[in-house]
Formats: sequence, structure tokens, C-alpha cells
Amino acid sequence: MAAHEIEIILNRQLADCLSIPVFITDIAGNLIFYNEPAEDILGSRFGDTGEMKVEVWSTIFKPLDEQKKPLAPEGLPLVQTLSDQLPHHKTFWIESLKGKIEKISVTSYPIIGRMGKFLGAVAIFWETKEQ
Repeated sequence: MAAHEIEIILNRQLADCLSIPVFITDIAGNLIFYNEPAEDILGSRFGDTGEMKVEVWSTIFKPLDEQKKPLAPEGLPLVQTLSDQLPHHKTFWIESLKGKIEKISVTSYPIIGRMGKFLGAVAIFWETKEQ
């Protein structure tokens, strides 16, 4: 992992300890980390995908709307948080790298460091049983 601010490192440490999926980005939207529970939903280990740009992760995990049509990156809670530095929530479908389609709920929040500096964003997500 590249050098990051302590708040990013602490969020990653927390994500490693959680049993719910977590996805962390820097201020540009570059994927920094996702934890082991996220690997099941996303269809690949973080060690295999590594860090990636927002243009890549926002499309390869294939977010889908209610009609199972592609959801624009701007409609994703994490991308919205990166844009306005506010928390967001949404339920939508996702197609994993293995082709599995699941409905997930996503809540994102900004990582704000000392002196109020915006450092990145976190998304926590989980499978939703409602169809």
C-alpha cells in the first residue's frame, strides 16, 4: 500500500476487522482497498485486482439499476460522496467479476482528516434480500 494519511490507514485497519464488506478510495476516487467480505460480492480478491482508478472499478463491478441496465458511475453513493463530501445511501444491483448478480445496499461516507481536510471515502455494503 502506498503512503497514505493516518485516517486512511486507520479506516483500512478497521475494515480488516469488520464482517461486512468495506471499500475505500482516495480523494480522486482511486480504489485503495476492499476487505475480505467484499471479495465475495465483488467476485475477486483485492490482492488480485489491487488499487484501481474510479473509471475502472465503477464499471467492472457492473452496477445495475432496477431494470438491470448499467447504472452511471455518478449514481453510485461512493462517487457522490467523492463529489460532495457528504454521506449517501442507495440500493441497487451489482454484477460481480464472476457474473453473479446480487442486490446490495451501499452507504458511503467521507474520510475527513485533521484540520477538516477531505482524504477519501468509504463505502460499506451488504446483500439485500428484498427483490
